[in-house]
Amino acid sequence: MLLALETANDQCSVALVDLHGRVLATRHDDRAREQTRLLLPMVDAVLAEVKTSLPQLSAIAFSRGPGSFSGIRINAAVTQALAWAHDLPVLPISTLQATAQAALLACLADRIMVVLDARMNEVYVAAYQRDHAGVLWLVGDEQLLAYSAVQLPTEWQHDAEVLWVGSGVKLLPHASKNHRLEQASANALQVAQLGLHAYQAGQAVSALQALPVYLRDDAWKKLAEQGR
Repeated sequence: MLLALETANDQCSVALVDLHGRVLATRHDDRAREQTRLLLPMVDAVLAEVKTSLPQLSAIAFSRGPGSFSGIRINAAVTQALAWAHDLPVLPISTLQATAQAALLACLADRIMVVLDARMNEVYVAAYQRDHAGVLWLVGDEQLLAYSAVQLPTEWQHDAEVLWVGSGVKLLPHASKNHRLEQASANALQVAQLGLHAYQAGQAVSALQALPVYLRDDAWKKLAEQGR
């Protein structure tokens, strides 16, 4: 079984799936800034529902960012603690990729631009190409950019079928107005789906490598500003 945790957005969700992708139990709470209080009880709840325990898991997948600074920090810390205590491998999953995966539930697309509001007049951006097996692959790099600096990958410049996804799309004056899903948001089910694929591909890492990805190098200094 695989346990998945998602707190990089302003919500908290947990999912437990088997190694065939079957969902065994889930918990979700939309209350913002409550992840510290909610996450561990939600983990206990899904384990109890399936009558299993942490040592019986195969791995833990977690959203490693970018996203909410405090949410990412909580997710990484809890994942590290649980994995270290029970000698479990870890699967760090991009919040941007999980958001793209969530968008596919509402709108099937081959090319997806994920844009998440990073505050301070910046956005987190990543482009994904869907292959014939339905797997999303990163095109280029994940980036932290000013609104005006966001561009499609060079090979997509003349493609009208790009789906723009995420909370930052409304901030871009040049994003397509006809092909967008501003409300798409990842939860633990997408983290589990991507984590299972990574696990099967042999991409698990140790608890020590369960590191958050902020993209903003001076996140600690700007934490107070991020709430503005």
